[in-house]
Amino acid sequence: MDNKIKYAIIALIVIIIAIIAVASMLGTSNDNDPKHIVVTVPGLTGEPSAGFNPLTGWGCGHMNFNPLVQSTLLKSDKNGNFVNDLATGYNVSSDGLKWTVGVRDDVKFSNNETLTAKDVAFTFNEAKSSNSELDMSNLKEAKVIDDNTVEFTLNSPQSTFSYDLRYIGIIPEKDYNNETYGENPIGTGPYKLKQWDKGQQAIFEINDNYYGDKPYFTQITMLFPEEDSAAMQIAKSNQADIVQVPISGLNETVDGYDLIEYYSPRAQGITFPYQNATGVKTTGGNDIGNNVTGDVAIRKALNVGINREEIVDSVYKGHAVVEYSGVDHFKYANPNAVVKDNDKEAAKQILEEAGWVDTNGDGIREKNGTPATFTLLYSSDDQARQALATVVSEQAKDLGINIELEGTDWDTIYSRMYKDPAVFQQSSDNPYRNIYQQYHSKENYSEDNYMNPNGYSNKEVDAILESALKENDVNASYSLWADAASTGSGSGFGPNADAPWLWIADFDYCYFVKNGIDMGTEPATGHDYMQNICEWTRTNSTE
Repeated sequence: MDNKIKYAIIALIVIIIAIIAVASMLGTSNDNDPKHIVVTVPGLTGEPSAGFNPLTGWGCGHMNFNPLVQSTLLKSDKNGNFVNDLATGYNVSSDGLKWTVGVRDDVKFSNNETLTAKDVAFTFNEAKSSNSELDMSNLKEAKVIDDNTVEFTLNSPQSTFSYDLRYIGIIPEKDYNNETYGENPIGTGPYKLKQWDKGQQAIFEINDNYYGDKPYFTQITMLFPEEDSAAMQIAKSNQADIVQVPISGLNETVDGYDLIEYYSPRAQGITFPYQNATGVKTTGGNDIGNNVTGDVAIRKALNVGINREEIVDSVYKGHAVVEYSGVDHFKYANPNAVVKDNDKEAAKQILEEAGWVDTNGDGIREKNGTPATFTLLYSSDDQARQALATVVSEQAKDLGINIELEGTDWDTIYSRMYKDPAVFQQSSDNPYRNIYQQYHSKENYSEDNYMNPNGYSNKEVDAILESALKENDVNASYSLWADAASTGSGSGFGPNADAPWLWIADFDYCYFVKNGIDMGTEPATGHDYMQNICEWTRTNSTE
């Protein structure tokens, strides 16, 4: 047989096997009901190993999104402002320690039990003691005042507690079991879990007890593709209505689908270990400090010298916006913290004035015998992070800084994050998480706490962050969060000050959306694309 024919047959067989594999994964691939919809999992969460439990990661943590089965006390409107959902309103005591929240009296769980303040208090108390991805350490107690009122007592004032009211899905106190709830969740959201085929799909059906606007789609099938190629094959084989586009597919088109792009505060950046190496160890015995990135001149020069727009175009195919402080596009952004980038001459001047010079002509600067060289870690499973690391490394060469790349696993990254720069991202809109936890000085350096992975420490910034947290009104706190980026005295977590990070871009979320699907109002954050699930419709249906 001619080799060309043989290889063509082999290729055809591979394609057929892939299509069969995708089709076998979809229990509803032949479902023609226009009110049924097939989607891939929201965001980059993957299949939830503990099931659909908001206390063990589903819908909360660093990937906050609509938990679908559960509903929350507050929700976000189209402008990202908090409005009531299960709550009827709330007030905060003058000392900021007590938050009193009214709870609706007309809500039933999917099992017909009435929701009361007992369920709300139970949820938050359970979140405090469970493996919740949300930091609930400041919650002292949630207490029932009456059937429709719950009182939250905090250990210290926390202006951002409203974000917790937004992102914790309420579960029923009765018969709750942390080990089994995720497989059989009961909630008050617009949908309930009908079937979960682990490793393949989860099917949700409409919750007839839902108190809000009834969704158009009566059934949602959620797929969990493990590989980028699988996600693309799902779209190309027309097996889903909405597919999150992997980075490898951003330049592709798929017949019958539109590419929908949602802005997201999915900030991509590189951590710079902030301290010099002095022999200090982490709680796990790993090294702390880096004598190259511990010099502010290196950090500032990279922030000024790299070309963020080029990275947006080359790495993210234009589906991103440049990012400087990690929070540029929030209400608490500080424009004074932003620098002008792609200025190689200014970057070189910063390095020269700090004593970083190339004395031997090898293209790498040195200072007191230390070469401007460091290792940059990235997750070897993430194409985007690898591409980002590669481009930054190439651009840094023009500045006389040598960056050696190492793809590895997350356990290795966490064990070395206080010593070696690494590619990280943050996705939360909560200033407690993306500013306070990211920049407030750490009391101990542990491998299991990846917030503030570079060990940034600044007492002036700490004081501002603590003041912002003590504000009673979250809106009043925003100016303080902004001040912490650039204090006016040369301090701050922004690139024009201490520059503990090299923030580069906010990577948009992109979806292949089948023609005829209307996803309603654009969500406030792109990963929460089911935020407005009750607005979704199929416009080309004959029904």
